[in-house]
Amino acid sequence: MEGKVKAVAKELNNNGIHFETKLQQEEESVTQEIQVKCDDKISEEEKNKICLMRALVEKQDPSSKEVDDFEIRRFLRARDLDVDKATAMLLKCLKWKKNIAPNGSISASEIPNQIAHNKMFMQGVDKQGRPIAVILGARHFHNKLGFVVFALDKLCSRTSPSREKFVVIADLQGFGYANSDARAYIGALSILQDCYPERLEKLILVHVPYLFWTMWKIVCPFIDNKTKKKITFVENKRLMTTLLEDIDESQLPEFYGGEMPLVPIHEA
Repeated sequence: MEGKVKAVAKELNNNGIHFETKLQQEEESVTQEIQVKCDDKISEEEKNKICLMRALVEKQDPSSKEVDDFEIRRFLRARDLDVDKATAMLLKCLKWKKNIAPNGSISASEIPNQIAHNKMFMQGVDKQGRPIAVILGARHFHNKLGFVVFALDKLCSRTSPSREKFVVIADLQGFGYANSDARAYIGALSILQDCYPERLEKLILVHVPYLFWTMWKIVCPFIDNKTKKKITFVENKRLMTTLLEDIDESQLPEFYGGEMPLVPIHEA
């Protein structure tokens, strides 16, 4: 089994994805402490580009006046402050959102079957004050994009201008063939990358079964490099140690040895 772990770790790291394992480094800590600015002010360069981008976007879509400076900045950062690329990205996102959520948002009553799966929870914050979501992969059965938008909007509603990102723990305990919905995972990642840029701080995958890697090879090419750097696979024996690096015990779910009960995302 150790040989398989080494092989998987090598392949993931070659693809820019971090695999948390003591097999990589025995003497050093594998994951460096995350440093996040709690007061992430808009720089002068960003202010100038935000003004320019706002003018370009509003000219083509007047409804974009409701978009605040922080959202525009997130799109700019996703495109390395390239105004033209960020403008095209935001305009495409605004058009997509109007189609999928004509009323501006999606309610739980519109996705009752997905809510009934009770597969996503939202509770607690990490040490930097970022909200935490927990996904139980074994409860996933053919996702609809509406649920993804509902869940992401819920998470974003708990952020603030100084803490715009969130952390997701994806628990794959019991994950099987019925949960191997590659198309849905690719769709969810595309929405996250294209319409919620610079929102994900970290995606932590735990209790990963060997079966998962076959599907992951299909999904991985659709993940951009920036997102890959935010994904961490954790060995079972390193689970508690890794989670406690970023999350206080009082904010961890009870079934990870913490003190926080899970709250279904539609009730949060």
